[in-house]
Amino acid sequence: MRICLVQSQSIKGDVKANMDLHLKCIKTAIKSKAELIVFPELSLTNYEPKLANKMAFYPDDSMFTAFQQIADEWNIVIGIGVPTFAELGIHISMLIFQSNKEVLLYTKGELHEDEQSYFVKGNNQPFLEIKGMRIVLGICFETLQRSHFLKAMGNKADLYIASVAKPEHGVKKAYTHFSAISEEFGKPILMANAVGNCDDFLSVGQSAVWDGSGKLLGKLDEESQGLLIYDVHSNKVERILL
Repeated sequence: MRICLVQSQSIKGDVKANMDLHLKCIKTAIKSKAELIVFPELSLTNYEPKLANKMAFYPDDSMFTAFQQIADEWNIVIGIGVPTFAELGIHISMLIFQSNKEVLLYTKGELHEDEQSYFVKGNNQPFLEIKGMRIVLGICFETLQRSHFLKAMGNKADLYIASVAKPEHGVKKAYTHFSAISEEFGKPILMANAVGNCDDFLSVGQSAVWDGSGKLLGKLDEESQGLLIYDVHSNKVERILL
């Protein structure tokens, strides 16, 4: 299986431009035979907590039809970052499009203290079954919590993917954490980070893949938009700049 991590620079609140960028990235990933494509946290709107209540969507919004059609046509899985309406507020979510299935909603269950004024916690952590592999997803802050990873292992995950929007100090912490925990549990860990301005910080990319021994197999740089493609079977990583 080939997994594509997208390192993208979204524009604050410009959903149309961000949508076009997503579709461009997906088409490039398909040409590279990716079967699972994962974008950074809140990739469709950019990471903008203060604007989330104005930019939230329902998972069945018609604007997502294009993603579903691509998933159906190419038999792939696509995960995009979106703020979604919840009963008590707004969730930080990932919408997951699978071939000929209803959209799967994953909501961030553990929030950073800075996010708690703008979002509410989710309570579901679905996993994906793709070609015999069980894949668990996490969104930014929660991926650095050991409890979240232990829950993933409780679901017998073969591989863990973090969708994030992190500044320099957050990336440094993630590199140390993911290397150590991948070695401890013998599981590959993948991280898709954004680049560019997010809220009140600069997201610095460096999307990366660690294998089950904690070894860094490959990464992107701090500011370029691009794709990082991990071939599970060969344990190799390819880089494509956009």
